[in-house]
Amino acid sequence: MNILFATSEMNPLAATGGLGDVAGSLPAALRGRGIDIRVIMPLYKKIKQTYRDSLRFIRWSMINLGWRTMYSGLFTMDVGGVPVYFIDNDFYFGHDNLYIDYSFDVERFAFFQRAVLEAMGDPMGFQPDLLHLNDWQTAMMPVLLESHYQKNGYHRDVHSLITIHNLKYQGIHGREVVQDLLDLSDDYMTDDKVLLNGVPNFMKTGITYASRVTTVSPTYAREIMTDYYGEGLDGVLRDQGWKVQGILNGIDIDLYNPAKDPAIPSNFSEKAWIRGKGRCKAALQQEAGLPQKSKTPLISMVTRLAQQKGIDLLVRILDELLEEDVQFILLGSGEPNYERSIREIEARHPDRMRAYVMFDPLLARRIYAGSDIFLMPSLFEPCGLSQMIAMRYGTLPIVRQTGGLADTVQPYNRYDQTGNGFGFLNINAHELLFTTKDAVQLYNDEPVIWKKLVHQAMTGDYSWDRSAQSYEQLYRDILEETR
Repeated sequence: MNILFATSEMNPLAATGGLGDVAGSLPAALRGRGIDIRVIMPLYKKIKQTYRDSLRFIRWSMINLGWRTMYSGLFTMDVGGVPVYFIDNDFYFGHDNLYIDYSFDVERFAFFQRAVLEAMGDPMGFQPDLLHLNDWQTAMMPVLLESHYQKNGYHRDVHSLITIHNLKYQGIHGREVVQDLLDLSDDYMTDDKVLLNGVPNFMKTGITYASRVTTVSPTYAREIMTDYYGEGLDGVLRDQGWKVQGILNGIDIDLYNPAKDPAIPSNFSEKAWIRGKGRCKAALQQEAGLPQKSKTPLISMVTRLAQQKGIDLLVRILDELLEEDVQFILLGSGEPNYERSIREIEARHPDRMRAYVMFDPLLARRIYAGSDIFLMPSLFEPCGLSQMIAMRYGTLPIVRQTGGLADTVQPYNRYDQTGNGFGFLNINAHELLFTTKDAVQLYNDEPVIWKKLVHQAMTGDYSWDRSAQSYEQLYRDILEETR
């Protein structure tokens, strides 16, 4: 099988969230299973500057984009054993940020998708059997493949799969603009094809035209077929439900490995973690300027400060939680109103709370390793990686049971003492507060049970192996069905 994995992000090259983590890990796991999978993404400014000496130029061409004719360069380099191709155009990708302005982003990724399809085959020296697409930035490729190529006898045996990482972002723009950028005839501008409620919708088009649709967790696959989580696409997804499948993400277990992680003060494993994790906690307390109290539960969050992440719930209850004998550390940045609220709460509790309003991946790993409890009260969470990283480091998560959080965190069962964390069901601040207080009480009063839960958390399988196996089978199913 030849698979071309099209994405707007990839770790460690350029990423803003979970999509970058998936693109940085899943292709490598699939290549380990003998699949010739390669990645294609934009050549962003930061990649060009950082990897200038490693990039190899392949060719250039001109891409028709409505009334425009735009240069498209094709470069390649190896990234951790994975061949990666890059589409170059400084007008579209020579910016400091990956995403700029929503309207301009639609144009930028319309160009990217047309350039990818034009590069396939002889230009890049690789003819895919299947396009693995990711989110709205690549979602128009199946209809472009049909309208521009397959109807004219090209790429007839190329099929497609789209993965939804976050349904909230869909790629929506005016009909005249999209039709101009993508050169689609009026036949495609209907509500059973490209349009949703009369407006072009990239994500909807990908769902409609791709051979299969995956999401990044089984629960999220079910949730997005409901009105609450469906972001206006629940009807489309129910109609296409036969081809929707949830495949849980994994994490990079080599990077996030407390037994070998050079970023943490003391290494530890699931077989011997108490002393090492205790040293990490003491070092974190010292770094944060908090009292070094080994028996005081240290609660943390590593998050974007955004509504989706349940920050409203946190802000509502944090003062009351900090009246308990606990400590709290937060690392993250985002919406200014949330940043301001977090700083105000920190100012009221200087001996119990420290807020790092920024992002630092090495500090994040020290927080994961040094904390006892990790909060993740998301309103929705397609998969989530932080809860898995926390468990890998022996820090028990408290999550709202939605999406991938429900699939990865087994709430503590007091009757058989099983579980790897704690959970609550409703979007309710006091459910978060009471669940956290229950976890704190268990930490204080039942150290034997707590150790058992930590062991269950640390011994979970969070690797990409299962996901890669599921994707390999899905690729085979698609290609066998279409022969």
